[in-house]
Amino acid sequence: MARFNPRPAIARFLANEAAGGLVLTAAAAVALIVANSPLSSAYHALVEAPVLGVTPLEVVNDGLMALFFLLVGMEIKRELVSGELSSWQQRMLPGLAAAGGMLVPALIYAAINLSSPATLRGWAIPSATDIAFSLAVMTLLGSRVPTSLKVFLAALAIIDDLGAIIIIALFYSSGIDPLMLLFALAAFLVLVVFNLLDLRNLVPYLLVGALLWYFVLRSGIHATIAGVLLAMTIPIGSEADRSPLVRLRDIIHRWVAFGILPLFGFLNAGVQLTGLGTAALVDPVTLGIALGLFIGKQVGVFSTVALAVRAGLARYPTGATLTQVYGTAILCGIGFTMSLFIGLLAFANDPEHHDATKIGVLIGSLTSAVVGFLVLRLASRRSA
Repeated sequence: MARFNPRPAIARFLANEAAGGLVLTAAAAVALIVANSPLSSAYHALVEAPVLGVTPLEVVNDGLMALFFLLVGMEIKRELVSGELSSWQQRMLPGLAAAGGMLVPALIYAAINLSSPATLRGWAIPSATDIAFSLAVMTLLGSRVPTSLKVFLAALAIIDDLGAIIIIALFYSSGIDPLMLLFALAAFLVLVVFNLLDLRNLVPYLLVGALLWYFVLRSGIHATIAGVLLAMTIPIGSEADRSPLVRLRDIIHRWVAFGILPLFGFLNAGVQLTGLGTAALVDPVTLGIALGLFIGKQVGVFSTVALAVRAGLARYPTGATLTQVYGTAILCGIGFTMSLFIGLLAFANDPEHHDATKIGVLIGSLTSAVVGFLVLRLASRRSA
């Protein structure tokens, strides 16, 4: 059998994520426009209208987003097994950068909200990087940005997502039901057995995966974690042999990138900006998130990368200048999807903080996108 070459796979992944990021951006923009127009009441009625006991927001955030986490889990597994993170040398730079990029924003948020236990719960909100949104901005620069930087950004964001998943499981689960957790464990063990038997048919995985999602939902752990657990059990081989993981990833990638994430953005990004005053902008939640994303991310990522290279632990991405690396670090402050998602979990019982969360995420992400784009564009002109 021919040796698997991960480059075509990562190229397709980057292309799909970037295109999906542009659609996600458009959906979020439409939500903002509608929420600040005469259609505002209709928008909020749509988001919060219960149908058969659940709202569209709950269907997307608790249900469909499990498919997003399933895709994230499969990408993490594929990159670790046969992709850009398949060796410790390859993992070193993006891994250290992701750690620094999660720690510093969390510390900035915590410092600003230290005196308020109620808002301190949101410390993890600015620690995430939106892979689709950030790659979309970088892709706008075309060939002026070396592919190595795009791969570095994707790898960093994937490790970042893994960190966010662990944070959600450890810190944003509540009211654990031991019986449902036991059922979830049993379903997961069945999936592990499927994997050990090298079962190649996807149907049994999906059926038991649906049960796993239900039990996790009822257990008190956020249901999206079920998507990651399912991903970890699906067999993976080379891109050429069409393993179950490759087939499932190809099936759901476009649905997630061009359907679920834009829908998530549309339903969650709508916040009224009319009458927004200084008080709202300096709200500790808004300020902590915005500064955490824009300042914390670039400081955490860039300083960690520089220290790792200086210590001889890693090398800068091939063909990239120091300014381009810095511009990429700024783009890591685009935390849109995962930051909004963590914010909803952090303040699930405090809806009064939802608007402050959205405003902080939007300000931090938009500023990071614009400034990061400009720095990368300037860097590409200097290196031309």
